[in-house]
Amino acid sequence: MTDLTFTTLTAADTPATDSVSLPFDLRQRARLRVVLASGREAGLKLPRGTILRDGDVLQGSKDQCVRVVAAPETVSTVHCQDPWQLARAAYHLGNRHIWVQVGAGWLRYLHDHVLDDMVQGFGLAVTVEQAPFEPEGGAYTERGGHHHLHRHEHEHEHEHEHEHAADRSAERERAASPRQSP
Repeated sequence: MTDLTFTTLTAADTPATDSVSLPFDLRQRARLRVVLASGREAGLKLPRGTILRDGDVLQGSKDQCVRVVAAPETVSTVHCQDPWQLARAAYHLGNRHIWVQVGAGWLRYLHDHVLDDMVQGFGLAVTVEQAPFEPEGGAYTERGGHHHLHRHEHEHEHEHEHEHAADRSAERERAASPRQSP
């Protein structure tokens, strides 16, 4: 059992005395046992929904600070100079609700041969490589699209005050069809 626990995300410019290298999957977990670069064992007890990013600094129970390093992992990277083709690939990847990292002229996602086949079907080349993975945080994240995801999770019922595409389609069909006289 470790006596060192990190519970707080602190300012990125805070000096760190150690580091921890984690793949993206583990950087999404609120509770985790880790081994620091120094070889010390430590625990992470972070608020639910926290996503750690490369360069983040965590403050520990003994006022120690550790820097988070995005570990290289197996990813698929797509390079393309045609923004339309790249946007098309990003749309289809996002439509499958997977994490996507967006760069200037490239996309990256955790390697999956089925997704690779789909992207190649659009005429794009896919490179499988080892690289750190830092996907977009999504529309409902804080701090510029990074870090803490806030999910819409609670146990009471509520009504939605917005239409869905199927509702709009049905309304358009009703409006377009001629009215029958009684």
